[in-house]
Amino acid sequence: MNLTERLQEHLTQIVRDRDPYLSSAGHFFVQQYIREQFQQWGKLETHEFAVRGQTHQNLILNLPPLNNKQEKSPPILIGAHYDAVPNCPGADDNATGVAVLLELAKAFAAKPLKYPVRLVAFDMEEYGLLGSQEYAAKLKQENQRLRLMISLEMLGYCNDAPNSQRYPAGLEKFYPNTGNFLALIGNLTTIPDLIKLSRNIRKSGVPAEWLPVPNQGKLVRQTRLSDHAPFWDNGYRSMMITDTAFLRNPHYHQVSDRIETLDLNFLTGVCLGLEIGLRKL
Repeated sequence: MNLTERLQEHLTQIVRDRDPYLSSAGHFFVQQYIREQFQQWGKLETHEFAVRGQTHQNLILNLPPLNNKQEKSPPILIGAHYDAVPNCPGADDNATGVAVLLELAKAFAAKPLKYPVRLVAFDMEEYGLLGSQEYAAKLKQENQRLRLMISLEMLGYCNDAPNSQRYPAGLEKFYPNTGNFLALIGNLTTIPDLIKLSRNIRKSGVPAEWLPVPNQGKLVRQTRLSDHAPFWDNGYRSMMITDTAFLRNPHYHQVSDRIETLDLNFLTGVCLGLEIGLRKL
């Protein structure tokens, strides 16, 4: 299978109602699918946390660096959330992010990066970033350093029509009005990585725009709506990579967020561009 077919296969497994409370069977199925995928490439770890008396799990895969000397270096953490809102199959939100996470795991297990890589599938994002909040706080408490945290958040919706892209007030003056690019949004310490990653993603054929935000994104609340925000709040270099969600995709949090609304060529380009870009960091 080529990359597009593999991404499609992941989506076929993940796209289903999977709210942790109202669709617990779908939620459990997807959790098991991620678990099986990660276990092919290394030892799976789970980070458990409790919400409303129920135990939830972030699933973690640590991959070693190319060179043993770098083993003690701080890892690049790449995360994506696997839960979805009630009554929504969550194809773009966030089966696309998880599918790319699984393919990056495969790629970096086969051919390691210069840095250690930690891949994390977060739970309970839709209930207020609870999984990433718990995990970021744990890392901070243990004084664990990170080279960079990347949140993969909705990566597969693309629209080539003019005026298909909306923005928080003021930003429309600086960015394209066509919704066919990937957006990289990071805190100020990530600016060198934002520039380098977006440049390498563009080289792989996907347009990419980057936005640095001060003050943990508190001035533009829309920049905080994913699992990178708790890492910002805990002082980590962190960015979200996204197709801009509801600022472009009309199916956001709807029953209509299905595989057939996605652009699989765009998603494939995103996945390839990320792999190439991360190798060059």
